[in-house]
Amino acid sequence: MDFAADRETESLRAEVRAFVREHLTSDVRERVASTGDYHDREFHTALAERGWVGAHWTVEEGGRGLDRAKTDVVYEELASAGAPTEGLAITQIVGEAVRRVGTAEQRERLLAPICRGELVLALGYTEPGSGSDLASVRTRAARDGAGWVVDGQKIFTTLGNVADYVFLLARTDPDAPKHAGLTTFLVPTASAGFSAAPILTLSGQRTNVTYYSGVRVGDDARVGEVGQGWEIVNVALAFERGGEFAAQLRRLVDAAVAWGHDEERGDETRFRGRLGRAVASAEVSRLLGVRASWSRGSAEAGAVEGAMAKVYGTEALLRESRSLLDATGVQGVRNRGTAGAAAGGELQHLYRESQIATIYGGTSEVLLTLIAQQRLGLPRGRRRPPP
Repeated sequence: MDFAADRETESLRAEVRAFVREHLTSDVRERVASTGDYHDREFHTALAERGWVGAHWTVEEGGRGLDRAKTDVVYEELASAGAPTEGLAITQIVGEAVRRVGTAEQRERLLAPICRGELVLALGYTEPGSGSDLASVRTRAARDGAGWVVDGQKIFTTLGNVADYVFLLARTDPDAPKHAGLTTFLVPTASAGFSAAPILTLSGQRTNVTYYSGVRVGDDARVGEVGQGWEIVNVALAFERGGEFAAQLRRLVDAAVAWGHDEERGDETRFRGRLGRAVASAEVSRLLGVRASWSRGSAEAGAVEGAMAKVYGTEALLRESRSLLDATGVQGVRNRGTAGAAAGGELQHLYRESQIATIYGGTSEVLLTLIAQQRLGLPRGRRRPPP
């Protein structure tokens, strides 16, 4: 494939940068900082008005029919500027699953409003005590006439407090094997019995515990067939993993360059070496992300390529942010908005964000196993017995 961007794509890049200058105002940044939600309704609506929510979906679905390279440029520029893109990213992940396995009624009811910025969606996978083992689901959805009753608890439901729906993985057959008997639902957050409580992370971002106490939904809330939840979640996960952390690495490099211009340091050679490694890591991460995006048109939706890009990008962000933050000395420990903070506190903030990056969308260990099995053809590893 050709990794070079054409003139039209670069023109779009300039358009996104102009959009950011106009719409990523101090008021938006302050709202995001005060709530911890990496999402802002006003900013999200402005994105939708430009046609950049679901931009690569077809015109019939409400999108613009852009190719994936152009869609990637939109997200890259937004994320590199530190724009609140969590709602955009998560909503599109769920939308991709609906496009592929949803009913015609669901696609008609949901996709166009998503593209207009009217709906924001959240992911309801992980449960307390289950870690990255998504199949360890105890949240139950029981048949009740023509609908379902949901009872249980999810954790790390980012944007669950502001989303319109949670894309929920629930157990519908408690007697089935672990990875069977699971079904996915779109649960309206306005439902009686639904609630969300905040969890504040090291980076300042808010995520949530979400509770489902006798939540009633119709059968039209079910996405896919009963018992196919594991397969459907893996379709969605393929779109959650990719080159999105390349933009974080670019932010890291830009912040380090800005600090390097502003400060006088005795060890220029050492700092430049660290910066050079970060630049190389950012470019490798970007190229892996481009390949993952290109592969998403395949039957496997680029699952392995996405896992490769995600593992590399997050591990590089952790490594390079630690290295560059160390170079800033005492200035690096100062928070955003604090006088004398290195690069305005951006390096320190990205270092804090990097601590959880290797967990989002599956831990590095889980994804390395996926790559080993599905790309290298290695057998599933066996757990060693305790000594």
